[in-house]
Amino acid sequence: MSAHPDSPHGNEGRIGVGIGEGLPGAGRTRSAGPPTYVLTEDTPVYVISVAAELSGLHPQTLRQYDRLGLVCPDRTAGRGRRYSARDIQQLREVQRLSQDEGINLAGIKRIIELENQVAALQSRISELVDALEGAAATLQQREAAVHASYRRDLVPYQQVQQSSALVVWRPKR
Repeated sequence: MSAHPDSPHGNEGRIGVGIGEGLPGAGRTRSAGPPTYVLTEDTPVYVISVAAELSGLHPQTLRQYDRLGLVCPDRTAGRGRRYSARDIQQLREVQRLSQDEGINLAGIKRIIELENQVAALQSRISELVDALEGAAATLQQREAAVHASYRRDLVPYQQVQQSSALVVWRPKR
């Protein structure tokens, strides 16, 4: 058993090992309440037979999709495939595109790659927008600090407006 990353004292505060040990989001930690499991849609939990049943595909089809790089599940230490809920959803989408839309597997792979690229770009845009908003807030704070530092005992300079009126001057004789 390995030390829990949040525990400063090694294995203290860690309960149980076994099926989920070493998988992201798996395991439970000791707390005041009942033990909690953290399962997300990316947590690899389904063996290939269960994933095949959930997706409505044959296990051999899942292996072929893995070899082609369409749906690549996580692997256990023994190299067994573990599918997540997201993988199951993607298997269903590959099957729909293949059967209903008539797209070949190479086309489906390209579609998946492009969708992943779009998702990555949208994530990057979100990060940049957040950074830009933070920089704008910092700039406003600095500007406010500069304005607050003005000396109030000085009279502001006002530029004299020049008139375009024509004045005739005649000296007295």
